[in-house]
Amino acid sequence: MSPVQCTGNVRVPRLQREKLMASDQLTPDKWYTEIYPDDGAAFSLSIKDRIHEEQTEYQYLEIFETEKFGRLMTLDGLVMLTDRDNFIYHEMMTHPALFTHPDPKRVAVIGGGDCGCVKEVLKHPVESVIQIELDERVTRVSEEYFPGLCTGNSDPRASFEFTDGIKWMEQAGDGEYDIIIIDSTDPVGPALGLFSTEFYRTCHRALSDQGVLIAQSESPLFHQHIILDVNRNMKAAGFAHRAVLQFAQCVYPSGWWTATLASKAVAPTEFRETAAQDKDFDTSYYNAAIHRGAMAQPEFLRKQLAE
Repeated sequence: MSPVQCTGNVRVPRLQREKLMASDQLTPDKWYTEIYPDDGAAFSLSIKDRIHEEQTEYQYLEIFETEKFGRLMTLDGLVMLTDRDNFIYHEMMTHPALFTHPDPKRVAVIGGGDCGCVKEVLKHPVESVIQIELDERVTRVSEEYFPGLCTGNSDPRASFEFTDGIKWMEQAGDGEYDIIIIDSTDPVGPALGLFSTEFYRTCHRALSDQGVLIAQSESPLFHQHIILDVNRNMKAAGFAHRAVLQFAQCVYPSGWWTATLASKAVAPTEFRETAAQDKDFDTSYYNAAIHRGAMAQPEFLRKQLAE
């Protein structure tokens, strides 16, 4: 596949992307490989064929059929999700936040164009969930090629806005949401602002008194500086409590990923554990024990966060 360059240990697509057919872009034995040069690592998936490609207004979107991981979505040459393992990410980006808040009713998802987070949020008795995604084509293509992720799109509690998430939150009312989920791409380009103190401060204002924020925060092995920056910025924005949640995600750099949860009042360790144990909906990865265990930190990261 097209090479991927890496700057500052964050995945960045190369600036000039060749428009080649899938058969030309794939290696002779059809392996899609994303390379992380600064870390001396790469990840590959065996590919059957490319089944969709388009240049949207914002990015280059492709869908592949893989040999063992179902369908694969990439944006600007970077792996976004596969059928086989996306449930881990989507469940960990939603249920820990929803079970931390005492009674979540109003949820906003920033980004998340594949709609997997909306699907998981709607398993809870929320009153509303709104997805604010910049690129409408990501959602429309997901509805066609990943329909299992979009089963909540017709739920009357769900609504969709295709606009800039930063501007949307700037215009949100004080205390408008109980939960804000930042399901962003890597902190480069349009997504960079979603990792800033200013944006977290805007979210803090838009959250109710017991509001909870959760954001994807990259790999603890490859991107420690990003995790530390996210924590510092959330603290500077006024969030009283923060916790880094860890989970395996084999298609992302290093196969080890995090989400950082921040709350205005409720300590993350005081989540509704009994409710999580007795949940009346199905999950494939998340449960109460996973939730509590995900807050345990490896010693190298614990020390850095303590500093």
